[in-house]
Amino acid sequence: MFELMVNGTTYQYEKDIKLIRYLRDVLKLKSVKDGCSEGACGTCHVLVDGKAQKACTLPISKFQGKKILTVEGLSEREREVFVYAFGKAGAVQCGFCIPGMVISGKALIDSNPNPTREETAYAIRNNICRCTGYKKIIDGIMLAAQMLRENLPIPEDTSSWKIGERVARLDVREKVLATGEYTDDMEVNGMVYASAVRSAYPRAIVKAIRMEKALEADGILAIYTADDIPGSVKTGHLKQDWDAMIPIGKITHYLGDAICLVVGETREAVEAAKKLVEVDYEPLEMIQNPYEAMREGAPLVHSDGNLLAHKHVSRGNAEKAIANAKYVVSGQFHTPFTEHAFLEPETAVAEPTEDGGVQVYSSDQGVYDTRRECAALLGLPMEKVRVTNKLVGGGFGGKEDMTVQHHAALVAYLLKRPVKVSLTRKESILIHPKRHAMDTKMTMGCDENGIILGVKAEVISDTGAYASLGGPVLERACTHAAGPYNYQNFEIDGKAYYTNNPPAGAFRGFGVTQTCFAIESLIDEMAEKVGISPWEIRYRNAIRPGQELPNGQIVDESTGLVETLEAIKPIYDNNKYVGLACAMKNAGVGVGIADYGRCILGIKDGKVHIRSGASCIGQGLGTVLVQIVCDNTNLPRNKVVYVASNSFNAPDSGTTSGSRQTLITGEATRRACELLNKAMEAATLEELEGQEFYGEYLAKTDPLGAKKPNPVSHVAYGYATQAAILDEDGNVVKIAAAHDVGRAINPLSVEGQIEGGVIMSYGFALTEDFPLQDCRPTARYGTLGLPKANKIPEVESIIVEKPGLNVGGGAIGIGEITSIPTAPAIRNAYYQYDHEARYVLPLEHTPYSKKKK
Repeated sequence: MFELMVNGTTYQYEKDIKLIRYLRDVLKLKSVKDGCSEGACGTCHVLVDGKAQKACTLPISKFQGKKILTVEGLSEREREVFVYAFGKAGAVQCGFCIPGMVISGKALIDSNPNPTREETAYAIRNNICRCTGYKKIIDGIMLAAQMLRENLPIPEDTSSWKIGERVARLDVREKVLATGEYTDDMEVNGMVYASAVRSAYPRAIVKAIRMEKALEADGILAIYTADDIPGSVKTGHLKQDWDAMIPIGKITHYLGDAICLVVGETREAVEAAKKLVEVDYEPLEMIQNPYEAMREGAPLVHSDGNLLAHKHVSRGNAEKAIANAKYVVSGQFHTPFTEHAFLEPETAVAEPTEDGGVQVYSSDQGVYDTRRECAALLGLPMEKVRVTNKLVGGGFGGKEDMTVQHHAALVAYLLKRPVKVSLTRKESILIHPKRHAMDTKMTMGCDENGIILGVKAEVISDTGAYASLGGPVLERACTHAAGPYNYQNFEIDGKAYYTNNPPAGAFRGFGVTQTCFAIESLIDEMAEKVGISPWEIRYRNAIRPGQELPNGQIVDESTGLVETLEAIKPIYDNNKYVGLACAMKNAGVGVGIADYGRCILGIKDGKVHIRSGASCIGQGLGTVLVQIVCDNTNLPRNKVVYVASNSFNAPDSGTTSGSRQTLITGEATRRACELLNKAMEAATLEELEGQEFYGEYLAKTDPLGAKKPNPVSHVAYGYATQAAILDEDGNVVKIAAAHDVGRAINPLSVEGQIEGGVIMSYGFALTEDFPLQDCRPTARYGTLGLPKANKIPEVESIIVEKPGLNVGGGAIGIGEITSIPTAPAIRNAYYQYDHEARYVLPLEHTPYSKKKK
């Protein structure tokens, strides 16, 4: 029997299990998050005798006689101070890391009531945050320290919640105090657990699955194979090519393929039984990269060929323009696979419903996508599958595909019991789609004044084992490869190939990050040839209102690229080793695809309830919609309620992807407000009880290749200029990021998006990689190269507001563009530093790289 003191109470327990499992599963202390089970992420931090310590690596026997404190055990004063400080500072986004940050912050403050910024960053060096870039978390801890040190009162909230105010996000309290529920926090009566046996080979025929020993193991309830799927075995976001489980006699496509699902009463029973399942394989030759995939006679990853997508984007005559150019530069660029590394591993809970369907609780980026794919798998009409978002612990594109949702739905449907399906961090790294590895070969020509005349490029993309969003990602990489400049001769040819690597799909930047690295690197080399500065060549070519982008779209008066360049100019002029990069990124799906935003404002108990099927994944959508409603109706904040995304009483508003929700769903919400305002002219909210006001917005665009002089590819673009600054030793000491956001709905959240995106791409540029050996990922969470709080540069956010966009309150989504120009800006800073042209990420020959000079 082991004895522990937790939050001032003594407990006894007979099994020597990991501390995290005891705190979460036995004591139900859900502030202790399980982000990796490897001691690498910090989400499980607890105080042990006053020091922050990981709970996921050691058994409870190691903690006997010690005092353990979790967020639940903080004093009332501490709880309120951290809620206020983190809200005021804008420290909370997805929130999954936040309880661990609070614990590390308390440990620091208890030992050092007046910490410096450097001391605070060092105190959270073992806590990973993938959303915020750490700056605002450090601000929050330092503010909490000041309030506790000086015994300051907690100010009253006097915000009107109008557009443009720096309001604390509406979910701060539940995330700081861990009262909000992520899917893995759910406890349901009678709940069982399920997990998949995964393929032993990247490419092999499954000859037999022997389950007898596993079925006889203690606590095992069932084992399901592809033969048990009542509907379609194939799933897929756009193309249904992804096997929910591999049938006997069929071929695996990567190591993450599910062979069968083991269901049991406990996690431990399931994991033990998985080892007893025997699978016979006939290994086949694997395809490890696109160049193997394209060779004549190559094995087929899928029966319809190894080429997933071919995109050709052309306007004018690029070849002739380059031939007639005064100066020409070329380069061949490589960007690697990248892991999203969101802090919350994938989990879904599903339970049967009385009508013969299922209710799925998930942490994904689109409840209607999940409903559609689960319904197809189960062979059910879509209305019999209900999906509800719990809190989502980060996504960045990595939670758009099916990973666990469909498996949970299947088990609940077949077994008629609630079930939880979770991925371990190792499984998560293996299974969900990554950022595409891409090779870009690009040539640019310009005249004697540095005016770009033409660009020609070839893009080769590794889309891995399944389609996911590989086609649209390739398309966006190609259409944006021209950069945000005014010239008309442009030709890009892109191909995405299947391989037996983990799938690649959506990732913040959606393909643009990769090709932006190419064009922005070449622009610096071109400036040198012309004899003008990198700032000047960009300023001369920058797209301006009324001009045509290379795709032919005439940009409107809201276009603010020039303003971002002008905002960066003083920083550029006053630093020695400084690199620049510009970028543009679409808001909304665009290219002729129907892109709807929908919102219902329902009146209940005298309050306005915002209902939309748009997922809030940490970017702050709920707060944005509340501000839009308060601004457009003049209602006070306490009269407006945000309802979590679901598929049964909230209308479909599309996937949270493509920087679309603020603009697209924001405009739908504004339109619903117009109807509500009209109704409130004649009645009070109480008199409108039960009524609903529906807003819808369709972003109309032209398809790729439209036969018209000036097609509208996207309803809006965001623009940015970033500057990276090195010191004399070649260390990145500062990144300044000027972003054209149209109108900042909540400047505090905009800054948080900029800081988080910049630091994510700082890692992309310098330290992050996703190495593969024989199609098998070799990295663990702790070896991915993720930036840490004490090893990052200063980030200066410069918000450029340019009026002119007449939808969505004038706001342009900023979630993606923040991470696009950072890597080339850093690359170009090194070009200024040592004049070495670097064409591969992560950059070589830097203080951060494994390969140094």
